[in-house]
Amino acid sequence: MKDYFGRNAEALKSKRLYLFDMDGTVYLDETLFDGVAEMLERIEKKGGNYVFITNNSSRSVNDYVAKMHRLGLKKITAEHFFTSAQATLELLQEKHPNALVYIQATRSLVKEYREKGIRVTTEYDPDAEVVLVGFDPEFTGEKVYNTCKMLTKHDLPYYATNPDWVCPVEFGYIPDCGAMCHSIELATGKKPFFIGKPQPTMVYAAMKKFGCSSDQTVVVGDRLYTDIASGNNAGVDTVCVLSGEVKLSDVEAAEGAEIPTYLFGAVKDMPI
Repeated sequence: MKDYFGRNAEALKSKRLYLFDMDGTVYLDETLFDGVAEMLERIEKKGGNYVFITNNSSRSVNDYVAKMHRLGLKKITAEHFFTSAQATLELLQEKHPNALVYIQATRSLVKEYREKGIRVTTEYDPDAEVVLVGFDPEFTGEKVYNTCKMLTKHDLPYYATNPDWVCPVEFGYIPDCGAMCHSIELATGKKPFFIGKPQPTMVYAAMKKFGCSSDQTVVVGDRLYTDIASGNNAGVDTVCVLSGEVKLSDVEAAEGAEIPTYLFGAVKDMPI
């Protein structure tokens, strides 16, 4: 079996851990891509594991489980996910225990963090010790006003869940966390530390959980600068698919950590 460029991709059959991006890779909005359910069944039948690693922090893990069930993937559980929101949560618990965190994000993420014991404020608060911005389809002028005020009046650690510029939707794209943070930077001069992909954090966490080596692991996604770079930064094989954001010309022009090991039109074309 060969990939789009004629490279032998038979090695994908021997993988034991498949790490999939979601938006633009396995679904688009409320539409599951063809062949995804069958592909996941093949992975299970051969004794492999799969995890969805996503930079989209707008939903909690429970929300993602519910979405997968709506799309017909009834076997999916919380154990099948690792999100940028979870990676960010671990960082906050490790580096800023008990800190009051100002968050600009969705109600879902705020609720999840409060349930996990994070002290959260969504309003300007001079006692806040950390600023966090997440991908926020519920974005309002009041939210960005409060965020800019926090960053301008206080010199605080500033994090963002992910650097993605856009999020794919059924009609095209909407601004993602990276674009939102860029607008904040233009107003305040402050840049966040981005936590999600291309950082290898989620890849390492999944490999550790399932006891898999780098040779047994592959990352599959539709973005070079996040999905593919995260896999390459973790030292594992990567598969880029053309079902989401990336175009063939982007792959042909890719350099360094953004060069995928393999290229396919969609996940259903992968040999598994």
